Amino acid sequence: MTALILALVAGAVVGLALGGLGGGGSVLAVPALTYLIGMTPAEAITASLIIVALTSITALTGHARDGNVAWRTGLLFAAAGIVPAMLTGTAAGHLPQAGLTIAFAAVAALAALRMLRPAPAPATGE
Repeated sequence: MTALILALVAGAVVGLALGGLGGGGSVLAVPALTYLIGMTPAEAITASLIIVALTSITALTGHARDGNVAWRTGLLFAAAGIVPAMLTGTAAGHLPQAGLTIAFAAVAALAALRMLRPAPAPATGE
């Protein structure tokens, strides 16, 4: 398969995950870009940010149209993440590629383990 076909297939899988599940794009995009397309981890992480942002904006429009967006919470969450994202993005450029790959794998594994735990029972108003 050519790199273009691999990129299109991987992009479709990432788009399906983001559109259907609302997340998981980076977890799929970074390994696909690294191992299928041949990007370095730093390039793959940067490209996945663009990919996930554009795909998320596309999915957001449908959810917003249906009234399923908690705008205040989403904007506060985004605002809280901007400065740490900028700082770690700058630091990532100075880290070894293997270190970035290991850190990405660790974060993905922790997220997967957390998602496997049952959700806490809702608090009752007693």
